[in-house]
Amino acid sequence: MLRRPAPAPAPAAWLLLAALLCDCGVWAARANKHKPWLEPTYHGIVTENDNAVLLDPPLIALDKDAPLRFAGEICGFKIHGQDVPFDAVVVDKSTGEGLIRSREKLDCELQKDYTFTIQAYDCGRGPDGSASAKKSHKATVHIQVNDVNEYAPVFKEKSYQAAVVEGRRYESVLRVEAVDADCSPQFSQICSYEIVTPDVPFTVDKDGYIKNTEKLSYSKEHQYKLTVTAYDCGKKRATEDVLVKISVKPTCTPGWQGWNSRVEYEPGTGALALFPSAHLETCDEPVASVQVTVELETSHIGKGCDRDTYSEKSLHRLCGAASGTAELLPAPSGSLNWTLGLPTDNGHDSDQVFEFNGTQAVRIPDGVVSVNPKEPFTVSLWMRHGPFGRRKETILCSSDKTDMNRHHYSLFVHGCRFIFLLRQDPSGEKKYKPAEFHWKLTQVCDEEWHHYVLNVEIPRVTLYVDGVSHEPFSVTEDYPLHPSRIETQLVVGACWQGGDLHMTQFFRGDLAGLTIRSGKLTDKKVIDCLYTCKEGLDLQVPEDSGRGVKVQANPGRSVLTLEAEDVGELEKVMQHVAYLNSRQFPTPGVRRLRLTSTVRCFNEAACALIPPVDGSVMVLQPEEPKISLSGVHHFARAASEFESSEGVFLFPELRVISTITREVEPNGEGDEDPTVQESLVSEEIVHDLDTCEVTVEGEELSPEQESLEVDMARVQHQGIEVSRSNLGVVFSGVDTMASYEEALHLLRYRNWNSRSLLDRKFKLVCSELNGRYISNEFQVEVNVIHTANPMEHASHMAAQPQFVHPEHRSFVDLSGHNLANPHPFAVVPSTATVVIVVCVSFLVFMIILGVFRIRAAHQRTMRDQDTGKESEMDWDDSALTITVNPMETYEDQHSEEEEEEEEESEDGEEEDDVTSAESESSEEEEEGEHGDQQPANRQQQLEWDDSTLSY
Repeated sequence: MLRRPAPAPAPAAWLLLAALLCDCGVWAARANKHKPWLEPTYHGIVTENDNAVLLDPPLIALDKDAPLRFAGEICGFKIHGQDVPFDAVVVDKSTGEGLIRSREKLDCELQKDYTFTIQAYDCGRGPDGSASAKKSHKATVHIQVNDVNEYAPVFKEKSYQAAVVEGRRYESVLRVEAVDADCSPQFSQICSYEIVTPDVPFTVDKDGYIKNTEKLSYSKEHQYKLTVTAYDCGKKRATEDVLVKISVKPTCTPGWQGWNSRVEYEPGTGALALFPSAHLETCDEPVASVQVTVELETSHIGKGCDRDTYSEKSLHRLCGAASGTAELLPAPSGSLNWTLGLPTDNGHDSDQVFEFNGTQAVRIPDGVVSVNPKEPFTVSLWMRHGPFGRRKETILCSSDKTDMNRHHYSLFVHGCRFIFLLRQDPSGEKKYKPAEFHWKLTQVCDEEWHHYVLNVEIPRVTLYVDGVSHEPFSVTEDYPLHPSRIETQLVVGACWQGGDLHMTQFFRGDLAGLTIRSGKLTDKKVIDCLYTCKEGLDLQVPEDSGRGVKVQANPGRSVLTLEAEDVGELEKVMQHVAYLNSRQFPTPGVRRLRLTSTVRCFNEAACALIPPVDGSVMVLQPEEPKISLSGVHHFARAASEFESSEGVFLFPELRVISTITREVEPNGEGDEDPTVQESLVSEEIVHDLDTCEVTVEGEELSPEQESLEVDMARVQHQGIEVSRSNLGVVFSGVDTMASYEEALHLLRYRNWNSRSLLDRKFKLVCSELNGRYISNEFQVEVNVIHTANPMEHASHMAAQPQFVHPEHRSFVDLSGHNLANPHPFAVVPSTATVVIVVCVSFLVFMIILGVFRIRAAHQRTMRDQDTGKESEMDWDDSALTITVNPMETYEDQHSEEEEEEEEESEDGEEEDDVTSAESESSEEEEEGEHGDQQPANRQQQLEWDDSTLSY
């Protein structure tokens, strides 16, 4: 059935429907459509004495319905959890801000933190909000309760007690412990303990362990009472301190007994037992094994220990390096003077070392050493160097003298590296060759003395440090040098820059014994000999002692280790441990001695603590030898002997002896008599010499007309080296006094122009141990006798010009030698020369006059004596030289004999003994008796050679 459609509404109806629909949209806009929103997690902090919780982030609920009233406002928060002592309140509904606070007083000690959930809800559609209020999701809240330092530390015990054994130091005697009831680590932990009682030998650490600071003695104190307090990390002190009682018990003390802390060693007495009566007390502990270590400290003596202080060249010869050794840092002397400006230790008892402070260096003269890179050679030295930074410090450097800065070879340190550079000489092939060798060693910068020996045989270079070989860890190659004709300069302590003409790369440290041996390498035996100490620990155990005792010693004999299971056998061996110094004249001073022991029981633990033993060996000052040189001090020889091929022996009767002076105590009952004094006795001893130096007094030797010569074959056969210069001759090398005496007997002086020579003076000085002991100065004066040959002239008148020509002689320098002018007319004498000649002539005349007066005074008595004496006069050549002058005669032969005999009795000093009164009386007597007599027949004529008189 078909229905008819409804009729269309009237216009008024349309208006009513539009109004209803509009009213429904306003209502829908005012509906609560969204839930409040919170952060997922909140963290809060609350202090024990406060109820406000500080949240991060702040508690704020957001609602998208805002800013509509009720629907967009937050009306409250709800906390979910069991026994949660917190409330959440709204501070501002429109912003949704809220806070959480505690409902009751919180106690951190009961509960340190809380966790719960919270929801926010809005106000709904109306004021009551009961029908349409919406809730947010549940957010998690973590709240931590902050602690307040309300509790003080409390000790667990009311008092503490402990007992210790006297004579021992404990790592821990006992432990005190306190606790704190606060909940936080800051206030609940104990940060320190303190002993309140003053002046007690105990200390307590932060963990409460109490130990003694010194060895306790039962006789001094039986019991110590200490008051101890505690502090927490908040600096709160314990409410009550605790009492600690520590009792000291007397007991057996383990350790070494029967030893002397100071032992005196007299040089030359051999081995000296250090512990002759030593006994190890173990206090009946169940000992399973004992280990003892004896250490001798000698690092402060010389270069690490006592060694011979001969020159390094002499030491090399003694150790077997017979030749080719050049010493670059010798002790300063007349001919070896380039080290004169370097500061040294100035000590004669021990080795002489040279100090380089970073601004000093020495140039080695040309010709001292020559190194050919194609041939093997050895560099040896002692060095003490510290950690002075990262710059290069040159020990030895050979570089261009001018124009360029090329280093031909050098030895330097860089930090703790020891580096050797050797550039090959120019060659036809241009290819890389090993040039720089590096070693990284702790010994280079530990500020201790070490011995270095560098054996160079390209392409291999081996370094020995204290006798132990080291291979280079890196080798750098380089091209050979370019050809040039530039001379090289060898420097110690820096490197010469020839192009810039200045020094660079200065060395800071101490050096000694720097030598280069060309053409040969040094073998291990020689190296060990150079490094070996002359002092150390010695152990000679009898065959019936020391069973089961293991003995170990280091190469330097400064550390000795003994290990045994039987304490008794160990004691027997210990009683034979000795100190030995094999030097005849050792370096005096103290050597520290330390004895450490470890005792183990059967449980493999150290059961008895043996305290270390500290002592010393005092090496006494050796009796200093007095080296004496004796012989003929003055003699004269004919001029022909000086001009001969053999010359004149200077020391034909030389004697070299050495003596020491000892105190001898009186014997018998006189020992108790205080008036009896000790007497001094001189004893002759035998020892070696290492140097004898003969120097010329006055002017240097003139090589054109004079020289000092010696039979080199015979001298070198004895092992003594000879070096000559214009200053004299130096004999060097360690040898016996007899060998040196024989070598000096062979020394000759030649002068092939002796006509101008009147006298020559020489000085001899010998020494031992590189100048530690020096002899007296032995001086020798030789005079030249100029005689006239009677066959040369037919008559006295023909010979006269030879003696009367106007020859001017100098008397200015009488300490040395006088050379008459061989060309008397070549120069015009000065006014001073004329005055001197006149004065000397007058003085000679007065002396001759005095002699004649003395002769006249004794003429009568002398006539009765034997007239058969020879007419030749034996003058004392120490004062006068007489030549024959045929122009002057005596009255008769008899008076000549009287004059000769009288001069011999006066021994050359009669001129000083004659007074003016005696001279006058003699003159009167002579005039009275011989005034009318004239010389009728003269047989000899004498002329005084006043050029050789000494005043």
